[in-house]
Amino acid sequence: MTETQPSRFARARTKLATTAATLATAASRATGRGAGGMIGGLVAGTIDPNIMASLAGGRPAVLVTGTNGKSTTTRMLAGAVRATHTVATNDGGDNMDAGIISALLAGKDAEAIVLEVDELHVPDVAKRLAPTAFVLLNLSRDQLDRVGEINSIERALRTAVMEHPEATVIANCDDVLITSVAWDHPNVVWVSAGAGWLGDSVTNPRSGGHVVRSFVADNGVKDGDGKEKDGDGGQSDWYAVEPLPDGTEFRRPTPDYVVTDEGLTTPHGTTQLELKLPGRANRGNAAQAIAAAVEAFDVPLDAAVKAAEEVDNVAGRYTTVHLGERDVHLMLAKNPAGWQEALTMTDRDADGVVIAVNARQGDGEDVSWLWDVKFEDFGDTKVVAAGERATDLAVRLTYAGIEHDLIHDPVEAIRACPPGRVEVLANYTALLNLRRDLTKQEDYRA
Repeated sequence: MTETQPSRFARARTKLATTAATLATAASRATGRGAGGMIGGLVAGTIDPNIMASLAGGRPAVLVTGTNGKSTTTRMLAGAVRATHTVATNDGGDNMDAGIISALLAGKDAEAIVLEVDELHVPDVAKRLAPTAFVLLNLSRDQLDRVGEINSIERALRTAVMEHPEATVIANCDDVLITSVAWDHPNVVWVSAGAGWLGDSVTNPRSGGHVVRSFVADNGVKDGDGKEKDGDGGQSDWYAVEPLPDGTEFRRPTPDYVVTDEGLTTPHGTTQLELKLPGRANRGNAAQAIAAAVEAFDVPLDAAVKAAEEVDNVAGRYTTVHLGERDVHLMLAKNPAGWQEALTMTDRDADGVVIAVNARQGDGEDVSWLWDVKFEDFGDTKVVAAGERATDLAVRLTYAGIEHDLIHDPVEAIRACPPGRVEVLANYTALLNLRRDLTKQEDYRA
């Protein structure tokens, strides 16, 4: 059969887009403007709007999405899938169209695709890639000036997931909004990955009415705020007081995978989980990555666990560097849920704490979220407010009763702390700029 003119044109267009993207990437690297991944994807997508689907080529793909934890979960999942397949992935965290196209270009010969995807982009990316699996982490407020109200995101994700009934959905049953997204899907693997931030899941997203939470520890003590404390063990529960329109109850599903303080309980047995990354949230991320690898890619459980345990940093977000006599521990926090989790991981015995806040496009220009975060008492630890919006942060710390200094330059803020361990919590562009500026210091050591 003779090939049709439209298909020949489409193939030629894709080839032109790929060549142009390669040249743009090479030019960006040669001129020192960056790694070139984003510009390559932008060029390719402009020339060929259908290139994402063309590059995917029907390969098995999994999309990881949620407000927090996408990069960490994707890194763990990609490592696990590599136990049985070669993998194309956007491990640099570029999770919108241009970054996804660049990842597919770089991994055009890989057997499987593992991508983190911005929540707003999931519907379109899913239509183009027809994913084998979705990994749904959590949903909470994030950059209201860009993303909008979280309930609208939940409804869009719900529609996108339901358009792919053949896919496997790995969903966090401790998150009310994520449970709503996956509730009607025929192929869900429920993971009890935890829900540290509860401020955006107080009402039933499907029929109204409030949500009641409880936590019952192994010792039988019931905690009405629904929050599990480190070392408690036990089970969380939640339910909506009003029934769904069909009269059924909207309640936390029974999980297939459960994170415990000791490890992970799965349908395939119980295993220890000893991560290099800190915090309960990362244990939840690991659980969902492991579940996706096992259930969607048939990766052996022990291989999936080993891959999650080997991840020690994600784009420099959990690294420790050195500035003179100071060991600087860097952590990323992007929104109320992320900041609250980062605060729980902050070493209260550190010699200093620097909190750096910017409000650029990558961060969200609205910093009213500062008032949603419960800043804890740092005791006698020196605290410094830094970043382009340090003054806004300083006002918030003042109302929180936290004694602090105000130094806009994050590097100088670190130097203002006593020698020893310095904890740095920063949002996206603040951390990005800080890492760049630190490398320019004569007394910097990686």
